[in-house]
Amino acid sequence: MAKQRSNCSLLGLLQFLSIITNFNKFITTLIANGRSADIPTLRIVVPASLMNLDTKENRNMKSLSKSRYTAFCQCPKNLWLGVFKRDEAVIDDAAKARFEEGNVVGYLAMGLFGNYKEAHAEKPDGSLDLSAMIAQTQQFMAAGVENICEASFSIDGNYCAVDILRKNGDGWDIYEVKSSTYHDDKTDTAKHLLVYSRDIAYQKWVLERCGVKVKGCYLVRLDSNYVRGKELDIQDLFHIKDMKELVDNEYLKVPTNVKRAKAVLAGDEPDEPVALHCHDPYDCAFFQYCTKGMQYPNVFNMYRMNFQLKCELYNQGKIYYEDLRDENLTEIQRLQVETSLNGTQLVTPEDIREFLKKLTYPLYFLDFETMMFAIPPYEGTKPYQQIPFQYSLHWIEEEGGELKHSEFLGDSVLDPRRALAEQLCKDIPKGVCTTAYNKGFECGRLKELADAYPDLREHLLDIRDHIVDLIEPFRQKMVYLPEMNGSFSIKHVLPALQPDDPALNYSNLEGSVHNGGEAMTIYPLIATMTPSAAAAARESLLKYCWLDTYAMVKVWEKLREMATNN
Repeated sequence: MAKQRSNCSLLGLLQFLSIITNFNKFITTLIANGRSADIPTLRIVVPASLMNLDTKENRNMKSLSKSRYTAFCQCPKNLWLGVFKRDEAVIDDAAKARFEEGNVVGYLAMGLFGNYKEAHAEKPDGSLDLSAMIAQTQQFMAAGVENICEASFSIDGNYCAVDILRKNGDGWDIYEVKSSTYHDDKTDTAKHLLVYSRDIAYQKWVLERCGVKVKGCYLVRLDSNYVRGKELDIQDLFHIKDMKELVDNEYLKVPTNVKRAKAVLAGDEPDEPVALHCHDPYDCAFFQYCTKGMQYPNVFNMYRMNFQLKCELYNQGKIYYEDLRDENLTEIQRLQVETSLNGTQLVTPEDIREFLKKLTYPLYFLDFETMMFAIPPYEGTKPYQQIPFQYSLHWIEEEGGELKHSEFLGDSVLDPRRALAEQLCKDIPKGVCTTAYNKGFECGRLKELADAYPDLREHLLDIRDHIVDLIEPFRQKMVYLPEMNGSFSIKHVLPALQPDDPALNYSNLEGSVHNGGEAMTIYPLIATMTPSAAAAARESLLKYCWLDTYAMVKVWEKLREMATNN
């Protein structure tokens, strides 16, 4: 069996993953071992350039890891800042959630080829003991272990840990595990896979310099086409791609890149312009640092402007809206700039009246809250599928009628979809007008629910087919206020339309939920909370989702008011 670590909070996760296929038990174990009271004990996989990997020693040695190497390949300044100014990094909650998902995927993938040993050791301060991990790896290889996870190697200040090192005859194969998804071979272009081929090429270079014969190089990702059955099948969940040709192309560049990267670490902070590399292949955690002092609004707030063009304008000194007036802007971008500079608004009552004719009584306002997991949690779900667990519904029966409300919130233990779909069909009759804000999201969830529950399909698709999008007046330039600043999100539109109502300010919500990301995070945690904490969390979720649909009602009311203007 896999090597056990008594001091690691994910021990329970590893044990349960091997014997339990019921996701609810799995997620409860995961939460209990890292996503609630003992979060500090969770070993989160984050870019090594931002990790405390023997920081003092690494600075003195100017050492590299595979993540530092790829950070350099993206941007030399990214590497330097990650080592010497890590506190300047801005890592939002969504990024942290992705790190945690990557952690879960990595541990699950360890069992892909059966029994394995993991190289892992920590110092008293909790940092990784790289020397001990390297020694463990050598011991495992000498003992004939076929699958070694986190196999660790270092030579001349170049360190790497291979996710899975698998014995192959007289040599070894490298398997790099990522929590990203495989879609199809058409999208697997060399450009798309470049970040992975660089990563694996560096690992191969280190291993071969350590005397290891590398025979194969593979990339392991989640297969987006996988649909979970009653049990989780990790053989079908993961897609394995042969990366030999792509890695060989990058392998020749590694020695030069390593030399340049170490020169960067030996020198002062590099002077790199903002450019596409700030966003590709990953959003840089130091973007705010590199653009510090920039006032709001600015070129990076421009609506649907290509990021590379934003960077080019920024580097030309065209940072603020007054600098952009002579640029070739789209109609909405021009509107954004001129209304902001002139303090004007665009309101077209006639167009708004035409839009409002689409809305008939009884009139419903619908909003879903969803969660998604890298590992599909329920039968019939896919990796990263948006799973609705809550909705809020406001409605008005007739002109001048009372505003009514209904809601649904799952229990965070069972699959919430069936119960949610059944109640939604009770709450919204067939043939009535329902509104959503940016309806593509709600329509997509309704279609997925209809596919999952054929007996409810007709009713759910009827709801979908009668949805009118409340975002339309804003996207279609019927209404534009400078306070929207190029965004038609309801989080921007609502305060622009109703600036003086604190009850409509999401930041004023009491409790722990103020946005969709927090809702997605807190919902699965409820299963592990004390009764009082669970009740408080549920109340926060209900208040947040209630405000989403109440906000839609207030937007609708404001549109009606604007439609009466001449």
